[in-house]
Amino acid sequence: MFNYRGLAGKLTLYAFTSVCATAQVLWREPPPVTVSDWTWGPGGQGMSPRPPFQFVKEKLTGTNPKVEVRDAARNLWTVKFGAEVHADTFASRLLNALGYAAQPTFFVPSGSIDGVHGLKRAKHFISKDGSFQSARFKLKEHHARADDDNKSWSWVENPFVGTSELGGLKILIMLASNWDTKDARDGDGSNNEIVQPAANSPSWYAVTDWGASFGKSGGFFKRARWDWNGYRAQTSSFVRLSPKGTLDWGFKGKHGGDITAGVSVEDMRWLLPYLSRITDEDLEAGMAASGASAPVAREYTRLIRARILQLQRIAESSKVQQAAAK
Repeated sequence: MFNYRGLAGKLTLYAFTSVCATAQVLWREPPPVTVSDWTWGPGGQGMSPRPPFQFVKEKLTGTNPKVEVRDAARNLWTVKFGAEVHADTFASRLLNALGYAAQPTFFVPSGSIDGVHGLKRAKHFISKDGSFQSARFKLKEHHARADDDNKSWSWVENPFVGTSELGGLKILIMLASNWDTKDARDGDGSNNEIVQPAANSPSWYAVTDWGASFGKSGGFFKRARWDWNGYRAQTSSFVRLSPKGTLDWGFKGKHGGDITAGVSVEDMRWLLPYLSRITDEDLEAGMAASGASAPVAREYTRLIRARILQLQRIAESSKVQQAAAK
């Protein structure tokens, strides 16, 4: 259910669906993306939720209130409310632009759900008449049965340990300050899933929850979601290059030591060509589509750009250090 593209929701996964189903994929070369891609995200405008929405059930797992609904196209969506809706939506666009798995995800500023009943946690976000404000819609299935056999994976045990693809994903985790990095070791609470989007397609290793991003990383009493003040406060210490040539990451999160471990300057150099082609216009469009006001979108764009510039400076400084050591 990742990277749907085209008006009919055709799954392209960058044109490699012919790969055998046993293949394992973390990353594929991303095609050039446009401002429209940042606005609509994976799946494009044609995949966006279409009212009327029909209530299916409330989901009582996870930190944030969620319900499932079907739209006019009979697509099944998981609708999340609360503090994570903006970050989760923007992260899907960032991942999509950089070649990592991302589900069609949309911020819906307001709407109405028919047939709502028996709500518990979600009753604080959905009125008795079914109306709601500020929701994140994430595609659960597309004219297909939901895959109940998804499995989790661990940061320390997976087929990609030691690769730049995994190093690049860890850099994105830290760039986004996504502190909720639970994995297979956390049981049902894992945010790392192995998914097979369609028959005869490869199995993707995906990080499926980015709601705890773009705020302040840290311990239980210090972390925050979608908080540009906290994100700004940690941007100057995002990453530093020590005199010995090692990387000092400011990130702290669940399994934080595993996230920072093994990430090299070479991984940084591998990711930078893709990060560097993202424009400020792209970032602002993605932020606006995620529900950010114009001033907040501009500030987040400035801060994300500052973090990318840190990566670029370190990549260049490391080259100088290596040349001087010869």
